[in-house]
Amino acid sequence: MAYLHYLAIVLTAGFLTAEMAVCRPGIGAEQVRLLPRLDLLFFVSALLALATGLLRLFFYAKGLGFYLPNPFFIVKMALYLAIALLSIKPSLAFIRWRKTLLASGALPSPDAIAGARRLIHVELALLALMPLMAVLMARGIGR
Repeated sequence: MAYLHYLAIVLTAGFLTAEMAVCRPGIGAEQVRLLPRLDLLFFVSALLALATGLLRLFFYAKGLGFYLPNPFFIVKMALYLAIALLSIKPSLAFIRWRKTLLASGALPSPDAIAGARRLIHVELALLALMPLMAVLMARGIGR
């Protein structure tokens, strides 16, 4: 279960990094069509990370009594929630860009691309903090 959890986290980071690489100034039609698919893979991998993490919390590892009182566990869950909420706007933008491309052939504006890219950067920065929280809570720091 630990392996699946770590794999899901790595996949989540990879797909989010791929989104950032594709969502850049001068984006073309091919990239506009690719972004919603990358975003879906990001979403699925993030859900897999959550599901495997919850399985570890309830049935494996050290159990509820170890993790729930730890403030670093709470911070880790808050980071996950913040990333999920921040990802909504780019996700909706990617879908909208694809629909617009299919309907009129128009590509997203530079401002729209910059806004989505900025949120993806923040998501990645927050995601980078999650392993630190995991290490701190696993070592019992903060208990």
